[in-house]
Amino acid sequence: MPARPTATAATRPLVAATPMAFVYCITQAYASRGLSPQAALEAAQITPADVQRPDGRITALQMEWLSAAAMQQLDDEALGWFGRPLPWGSYGLLARASLSAPTLGVALKRWCRHHGLLTRDITLAVQVQGDEAAIVLTEHRPPGGDGSLREFCHVSVLRNVHGLACWFVDSRIPLRGASFAFAAPPHADAYGVLFDGPIRFDAEQTAIRFDARYLDLPVKRDEAAMNQMLQRALPIQVRPYRRDRLLVQRVRQLLLTQPQDTRNADDLATLLHTSARSLHRQLKEESATLQALKDEVRRERAMALLQRSSRPVKQVAEAAGFQNEKSFIRAFKGWTGMTPGEWRERM
Repeated sequence: MPARPTATAATRPLVAATPMAFVYCITQAYASRGLSPQAALEAAQITPADVQRPDGRITALQMEWLSAAAMQQLDDEALGWFGRPLPWGSYGLLARASLSAPTLGVALKRWCRHHGLLTRDITLAVQVQGDEAAIVLTEHRPPGGDGSLREFCHVSVLRNVHGLACWFVDSRIPLRGASFAFAAPPHADAYGVLFDGPIRFDAEQTAIRFDARYLDLPVKRDEAAMNQMLQRALPIQVRPYRRDRLLVQRVRQLLLTQPQDTRNADDLATLLHTSARSLHRQLKEESATLQALKDEVRRERAMALLQRSSRPVKQVAEAAGFQNEKSFIRAFKGWTGMTPGEWRERM
């Protein structure tokens, strides 16, 4: 049995959000092989009575303890999802095979292709449409039972690949949404913690979606980092990466395309599925400020409108995201030393 990590004040999860239904699925993987899950449950500080509580929850750390023990005892990293076990080390092998990829997009396509060599029960694919990328899960042999094992499979695989993607580029990759090809389970509220972005059930396909620009980020990890990560790989599924390497670009795009919806930090943070405090902190980590980005985008838009259109200054001010014409003129004079009218006449 793997050594159990110590839960410190810095690592102990504050919210018990993992549904007990997933624990039940792991116990059924033991039962299907005539084995007892008692040792694994004890390692995770879960009692048999807890497992029988359908509305129960456990922490991410307990799930890590339980999964690590079960995967090694059963020698199955799929924990019974697929028709045949995935021996201990299978997902580490997939990660290593993708490590040499130049970009995240190449790494994920390689990971998905190689996953099909491990099992024929599902296939995974990276799809891009416009500015949005998706990792799509397609079933070829859905797990049997009451549907809980199928749900456990879909959730676990998507969280695995999403966590690995974040680890590869050492960046938070915020999701635009997640969809699932099954009905909302009784614990559907837990999905808001398991996946960020809007959640949709009874969808045509199971998938996670994110900004396609992340696919162009370079893989930042090396062999030494891989060896260290594989010593305790499960936490990459729940690690709350603070840094978002595309945050400045995403903020700039929203300011540019949705000026009326991004007048303040709270509105912008809502669109980015974060808090205003986190937004300011993350921008600071990227050596940027929200006000500087606003000024940059507003200046570009205002100058373009003044130069390429005959709109009155008041309309230009509104289109550039200013509350009123007076504040726009004041800002414009700070940028150029001239009023908008004077600048337009010189163009």
